Amino acid sequence: GSLLYLDTLRATFPRALAPRSTALLSWSPGSPRVPAGWPLPTLYCTPAPAAALPSRAAALRVQLLFALRERGLRVLEAGMAAELHDALVALRTGWPELTQDLALGRLSPQPGLPEGVRGRLQALLAPDAVRAAQLRAECARGFEGIVRRLWPQLELVVVGMAHGAEQQYCHVLRQADCAGLPVYCPFYRAAGALLGMNLWPEEPAHRFLLCPDWAFYEFLPCPAEEEPQTVLLGELWEGREYRLVLTARPGEYRCHAGEVLRVTGFHKQCPVVEPVRRESQTLSVRGESIPEDRFCRSLCRAVGMWPGSRLVDYVCVESDLLGASSGVCAPHYEVFVELQGLRDLSEGQRYKLDQCLQEDFPLYKSFRFKGSIGPLRLHLVGAGAFARLREALASPGPMPRVLREKRLLQLVQSSVIS
Repeated sequence: GSLLYLDTLRATFPRALAPRSTALLSWSPGSPRVPAGWPLPTLYCTPAPAAALPSRAAALRVQLLFALRERGLRVLEAGMAAELHDALVALRTGWPELTQDLALGRLSPQPGLPEGVRGRLQALLAPDAVRAAQLRAECARGFEGIVRRLWPQLELVVVGMAHGAEQQYCHVLRQADCAGLPVYCPFYRAAGALLGMNLWPEEPAHRFLLCPDWAFYEFLPCPAEEEPQTVLLGELWEGREYRLVLTARPGEYRCHAGEVLRVTGFHKQCPVVEPVRRESQTLSVRGESIPEDRFCRSLCRAVGMWPGSRLVDYVCVESDLLGASSGVCAPHYEVFVELQGLRDLSEGQRYKLDQCLQEDFPLYKSFRFKGSIGPLRLHLVGAGAFARLREALASPGPMPRVLREKRLLQLVQSSVIS
């Protein structure tokens, strides 16, 4: 997989493989590694110990500082699109301190950065007043398209995960900070196994060639049949959706991967697939079963009706998970949304989301008409709320879109501004 990744970069972006031309922004506590799976020390300008710090926020800030000192950067690489987004949020809020550290060649003390590690990392820095002045000038102009302005030679952004919950962050990056840059996700993983490779880094849609000797694949057609029969790689049809049944090499176990894939075409004789959704991520208070991907489309359509707004992230849960704080009305959806460009919504604007759901899901509209599902409640949370949530979770994995633990909901609720 790593060889295919490097060969794809060589064919499409040959200058991306220059020494020290890649900056890594990824948190992997206890085991420094890179999302590509192959640590190439000559390729990265980021010191490996920076990824293994006990604090996610400290790790991203230190990695960002080492990235900022490199003028000729070609690639920004992150474990998840959300990690890159959080690092750029840290740049927005902390650029005066970062540029000062860069000018003085120092690494300021901060929570989550042990003194011994700080000393070793600081020894790798040198004062660079010229570069610091360039960064101050660009940040003072604003942050739209900031990535291309800070690193004019940058060619692409590489993320280890870009589907499911991470797809929204890829969209946010393309719209604002990383405008004009391709966001490339090289690998498709499921159930702990590496399954496919993206051979098309310049394309906006992330599609993956399933490599036939990496695992044993079976597929169940969607929608489910009365007597489902699995089909194999050579029996797939272009344009159809399938549930993935996987037998991975480690342990040779067979399981439902919980992934729904759409066949978008073929590369020679091997199918090329696009992840559509995870089966477990659905909303249902009366059996209406709204999948995550379709709820997200309805939400994005509603956001398009709020002038000047841009969706950063959201969480939607059934009201019974909130207990008494959700009120005494009929079961309903509680939606927590982080927006850019808009700090408040009128009641009419908030109702647009409920209206979009009714238009997109007739069963939901029927339950709303009967009163068995109450009106959706929409809450705005403060900027950076989801970044702080990921830090509080203290986990390098992706945050599930539909939360099932009340303690996580409390963290989101504490950030509500309206």
